[in-house]
Amino acid sequence: MSQLTTHVLDASLGRPASGVPVVLYTGSGEVLAGAATNADGRVPELGPDQLAPGEYRLVFDTSAYFASVGQTGFYPRVTIDFEVTEAEAHYHVPLLLSPFAYSTYRGS
Repeated sequence: MSQLTTHVLDASLGRPASGVPVVLYTGSGEVLAGAATNADGRVPELGPDQLAPGEYRLVFDTSAYFASVGQTGFYPRVTIDFEVTEAEAHYHVPLLLSPFAYSTYRGS
């Protein structure tokens, strides 16, 4: 099981955002994994089973998603930098999305 998961919700449509391309990078810019959100807006397995402590980056291709649902968004991509501090902890990084705003937090 991956140590990292994500979930994207489209607040403007009130439903999960399916088909959002997501790429996981190391802090130095190396690509670790890529996936797209499923029908429930989730990527349940993203990256390796274990992430070493350090900085990482998730990049969500929101322009591709907005085009697929016939919307125009202000942010063509959302980049979330985060830090793994506990080697054994699970990291869930949700994204709440709309065409002109987004928010994120550390989930459980």
